[in-house]
Order: sequence, then structure tokens, then C-alpha cells
Amino acid sequence: MFDIPDTDYDHFMGRYSFSLGRVFADFAGIGPAQRVLDVGAGTGALTAELLRRGAQVAAVEPSASFAESLERRYPDVDVKAGPAEELPWPDESFDAALAQLVVAFMAEPERGLAEMRRVVRPGGVVAACMWDRDRMDMLAAINRTVAALGAGADIPVRRFMGAGEIAELFGGDPEVELLEVEASYTGFDEFWTAFLHSAGPTRDWMLTLDADGLAAAQSELKRQLGNPEGEFTLTGRAWAVRATRV
Repeated sequence: MFDIPDTDYDHFMGRYSFSLGRVFADFAGIGPAQRVLDVGAGTGALTAELLRRGAQVAAVEPSASFAESLERRYPDVDVKAGPAEELPWPDESFDAALAQLVVAFMAEPERGLAEMRRVVRPGGVVAACMWDRDRMDMLAAINRTVAALGAGADIPVRRFMGAGEIAELFGGDPEVELLEVEASYTGFDEFWTAFLHSAGPTRDWMLTLDADGLAAAQSELKRQLGNPEGEFTLTGRAWAVRATRV
């Protein structure tokens, strides 16, 4: 799902995730000189924000191509290639461990979160966020398009894309907040180009479409977006959950 060029991912999701990194880091209370781990760092949307704040950053990413991209983009970051479920750092190595847009894609989310807790010192922060499946405008429009076309492979419904699901994963009484960002497109053509270079489950579905299926998806996506003429803006909403390690 994520074995794609970093620039493709940035064009499709980065226009949202870089902005999300700012509000997510605010939510997690990240400041200068903190030791912070970015779990499932992707192409570095959150990593960039953590560095901007003066944090000491380490990052882990399961996609080999994305891990290589992180090393090129952020040479001062301690980058490791690997899954969240097996973090290669000792206990209590960090002041915070953050997972942006990752938990729904972990093979074992409970184990991944346990590993995040393990590497954070007592009193440190563990936080995660995921798009709301119905209130992330771009993904919701794509999901409605899949439903409207009604044939072929569907995009699977993933867990941990709702506030209750993520909070339950954390256990106890974590802090929960709905984060909101916006992304602009010069027109539908730019949106469609980003879709053709998509990532994750959207890419898996797109690759099942033949020429006729793509044409139908293009027409239906435009309809689902309200037939925009010229520049338009979409909103991305993500549930964020934060807990303090005891």
C-alpha cells in the first residue's frame, strides 16, 4: 500500500498530514529539547514539525522506501526501518512517542501501543491520531464513490478511525480531541492527479480499476465533491488521543 515514491504520497496525503503535524504536536504538548519518537513516520510530516520545535527526534517506519526518504530529508534524525510492534530502543528512552495516521495500519495495534509506552519515561506522553472515517472530506468522498459505483473491490473498513475505538485502545481515561486541517486544490484536475498517485487502501482500490472504471470513478468523484469549478478547499478531521505514562 505504501511502496510508492515519497513525492506521490506528499501530493496525495501530505497536503493534509503536514498541517496535521502542527496541531497534533500542539495536542501532545511537544516543546524544545524533548526526546520524541515519531512512530510510523511516513515521509516525515510530523518529523518536520518536531524538528521545527527543537525536539530531539527519532523515527521508525516500516516502509523501506519511506525510511530511506526520511534519512535523506532529515539526516540528523535517528531513523530506523521497522514496525511499531518491535521498537529498537531501550525502555524509557523518550519523553514522548507519537503515532500520526498509523494505528489503523499496525498489524497488532495493541502491541504497537504497548511498545510506545515501553520506550516513554514515566510521566511522558503517548499519543496517536487517525482520520475520522466520515469527516475527512477527501477520504469520505472516495468512500462514497466506491459505494456509488457498487462493483469491483471495495476499500476495507479499518478499525481505529473513530474516537471511541482509539480511546479504547489506550485504555483508562485518555484525553481525546478532534483536530481539523484544510487543504486547497487549484481545481478538480489537481485532485484527480493526486488520486491517481494515491497511497494506502485508496491506491489498492484504484489499481483494481480498468480504463472504464477509472472514467466512472473520475466522474463520480467530481460529483461527490459538488462538481467544483476552479479552486476548492477540503477539510480533514482526525481524532487525537493522549495519555501520560504512569
